[in-house]
Amino acid sequence: MTQDLDADVLIIGAGPVGLVAALDLAARGIRTIVIEQRDYLEPPNVKCNHVASRTMESFRRLGIAAEIRSAGLPTDYPQDVAFRTSLTGREFARIPIPASGERYTATVGPDTSWNTPEPPQRINQTFLEPILARRAAATDLITLRNRTLFHTLSQDDSSVSVVVSDFDGSNEQTLRGRYLIGADGGRSNVRKQIGAKLSGDAVLQHVQSTCIRSAELYDRMTAAEPRAWGYYTFNARRLGHVYAIDGRETFLVHTYLSPEEAAEEGSVDRDAAIRAILGVDQTFAFDIVSKEDWVARRLLADRFRDRRVFLAGDATHLWVPFAGFGMNAGIADVLNLTWVLGAHLHGWADEGILDAYEAERRPITEQVSHFAMNHQRKLAKPSLPDALDDDTAAGDTARAEFGAAVRALNEPQFAAAGLNYGYVYDSSPVIAYDGERAPGYSMGEYTPSTVPGCRAPHFRLADGTSFYDLLSDAYTLVVRDGADGSALAAAAAERGIPLTLLEVDAGILPVEYRHALTLVRQDQHVVWRGDGADAATAADLGELLRGARVHAVV
Repeated sequence: MTQDLDADVLIIGAGPVGLVAALDLAARGIRTIVIEQRDYLEPPNVKCNHVASRTMESFRRLGIAAEIRSAGLPTDYPQDVAFRTSLTGREFARIPIPASGERYTATVGPDTSWNTPEPPQRINQTFLEPILARRAAATDLITLRNRTLFHTLSQDDSSVSVVVSDFDGSNEQTLRGRYLIGADGGRSNVRKQIGAKLSGDAVLQHVQSTCIRSAELYDRMTAAEPRAWGYYTFNARRLGHVYAIDGRETFLVHTYLSPEEAAEEGSVDRDAAIRAILGVDQTFAFDIVSKEDWVARRLLADRFRDRRVFLAGDATHLWVPFAGFGMNAGIADVLNLTWVLGAHLHGWADEGILDAYEAERRPITEQVSHFAMNHQRKLAKPSLPDALDDDTAAGDTARAEFGAAVRALNEPQFAAAGLNYGYVYDSSPVIAYDGERAPGYSMGEYTPSTVPGCRAPHFRLADGTSFYDLLSDAYTLVVRDGADGSALAAAAAERGIPLTLLEVDAGILPVEYRHALTLVRQDQHVVWRGDGADAATAADLGELLRGARVHAVV
């Protein structure tokens, strides 16, 4: 780092996206300063409740997966999603999802057969964010600047400067870094200052969210059914969602408003709506911890970068927050970005590698935003059977049929294998495509593949070690049955590109590994495959891998 710079990378925003960026850069030996308005460990709003499998795989690499797995809900608390007439009413369907303590051994549930070393984890952001913040505070290469306001930025050919101050506006100063990451949320000041614009669908749904506390609420629930992490409630008075936050007494209640209700401010009695969702009368007491009214949107920034300034997370995309898609996509954004920043800052990659960030992530976030929007529209206003809550044979039939329908509709968002593993980087300047089309994917389904741009299918070695645990900080060449990878290794060494060779018996590799050589990045995406490479091909590939040449290597 140049002596007159304060950090290699400046990060605006210390939510999960900004903190993960700092932690990943620190793991690469890169110094950061993180600017955040809130106090250190000041609780965030009760919002994201889910850490996706793909995110947990990254947390495993950063050494924090076990801590996250043990936080939040008790380790024996089921992470199921239940469908009921009200929280305390009749249950008519359930998606089984194991408790965190059973996550590596359970076999019942739609996501228990996934080919991954790290299944998903249901944990509220109020528990997740402090874990990340404490890790960041304990890391020498990270400086947290809490209660600090970011005002303006400027940049030149070699650095970015930001003007910051204490929260009260005093002690204004300028900080300089080589690059800047704007992870400052949906109202991003960084996005506004670089002139990036959001566009899309500005209003999809109006929601009242209320965090409540009641130690007696579990006692009112149906004793015959186990507890659940999420509850979808359906009755003629009100549709809503309830999520268990701590498994003891704290719950997040979402009340969904009709367009007519949203148009008339104050027309919905919050207390009455919550009671209709819970299925309790006016005599039942609960405390309101916090409340927030928000609008579900589908908005995407027209660009993710201006020279040395990058945007990530909600600063680049806003959409319906079902199943934690927003936060998890933001973490995927920033880990893609820190990978290329690390490569360039360490000197083995050309500045051209930075172009891969927007080329790879923007199309994926647009795809995911459409998945979320389309799913929300399907959920928006279901037709409820008249007999849904009747204690009759007709009621039994209605609940069975409606339960099967809502489970089928919702299972893909809570067991989103496609969104975790199916997305493909199909237009990257640093991936060598070979002409084979990648398989398509949906929210809930995908086809494993080694087509360049796809996630390399996971496997375990003979001793049980996860393949992903062996991926190097840059590139790993999977060598099948003693194939010759020496030309690629030599080309990488000549250019200073970190490359590890991993020799694997063909009997261990999944069938998708059809080629003798498969080159995989640290973020698990395949970048090239083949049955051999001569010196010229290897040299050409080496230039592409370090971002110095955009060329179709085959």
